[in-house]
Amino acid sequence: MLEAIRRAMTLLRQKQILHKLGVVISVAVIGIACYVLYHMLRGIDTNEVIEAIKSTEPRQIAMAALFVAAGYFTLTFYDLFAVRAIGRSHVPYRINALAAFTSYSIGHNVGASVFTGGAVRYRIYSAHGLNAIDVAKICFLAGLTFWLGNAAVLGLGISYHPEAAAAIDQLPPWLNRTVAMMIIVALVAYVVWVWTQPRVVGRGPWTVVLPGGPLTLLQIAIGIIDLGFCALAMYVLVPDEPNLGFVVVAVIFVSATLLGFASHSPGGLGVFDAAMLVGLWQMDREELLGGMLLFRVLYYLSPFVISVILLTFREVIIGARSKRLQQAALKLDPGPPPEAAYVRKRSDSSGV
Repeated sequence: MLEAIRRAMTLLRQKQILHKLGVVISVAVIGIACYVLYHMLRGIDTNEVIEAIKSTEPRQIAMAALFVAAGYFTLTFYDLFAVRAIGRSHVPYRINALAAFTSYSIGHNVGASVFTGGAVRYRIYSAHGLNAIDVAKICFLAGLTFWLGNAAVLGLGISYHPEAAAAIDQLPPWLNRTVAMMIIVALVAYVVWVWTQPRVVGRGPWTVVLPGGPLTLLQIAIGIIDLGFCALAMYVLVPDEPNLGFVVVAVIFVSATLLGFASHSPGGLGVFDAAMLVGLWQMDREELLGGMLLFRVLYYLSPFVISVILLTFREVIIGARSKRLQQAALKLDPGPPPEAAYVRKRSDSSGV
């Protein structure tokens, strides 16, 4: 069975069917989101949206910013875990934190986070002896942590409140609960699978040893905490009335986030917003839009600006340090004086 699946995947890769299918899905998701946004935003009063932003209490914004900061702090453990898992424990935590924060914040805003985040990670980790294969493994394990956390949050959240997901996918609650239970069962099966014996994916230098059972549980916990903080930031900023509860907002938020990732648009722009507007249809649209705009400033724009500043300073410092090292090397070994070089050249010429 596994061999048949492997052969099918190989055939799909050779025919580039997976790539084409991914492009089609992304375009379809963006197209549907644009259609939904067009109908949802018709009749929106821009002045009311601005007033909703102005009327947001500073306490709410401060709390949301605190939750966003906690979420990004949790993201640093994605890289810390992945770097330790591939046996590169000599890399200090501050480098893991810098790589994780900058790669995710830039990847979120630029889009195609697999490539943009990977490029940022390589620039940082290569200075500490890691090669492109190491960085690819880090990206894979960090992504695995993210998706395990997403699966856990969606499975638990939708099984508890299937009506929340029904607002987005338009499926009956019983079917959503069934799918959620299947996700939980698959998650438990995966944990048991990696717990029984060491599991390996990839071939040759690309081989990755999957984290065992206890470490996989840690991965799931990290993912849940990260998504929980992000959902809390959004929950603080959405309108108070009607009070749908944190679980409903969290399920809709995670679902909207996954749709945004599927579209590959920068920050899930358009797709995430359409899903949130559809999922939280009970709330005042102007107030909800105001909260979503504030969330984008706190979660996307501000970290992006900070990351660009950090990377710029890092490049300046590295450049200055490299220049000082070159000057010091010249002082220690200035080479032969011009007169000696001239005499040696004359002697070589006379010898000929």
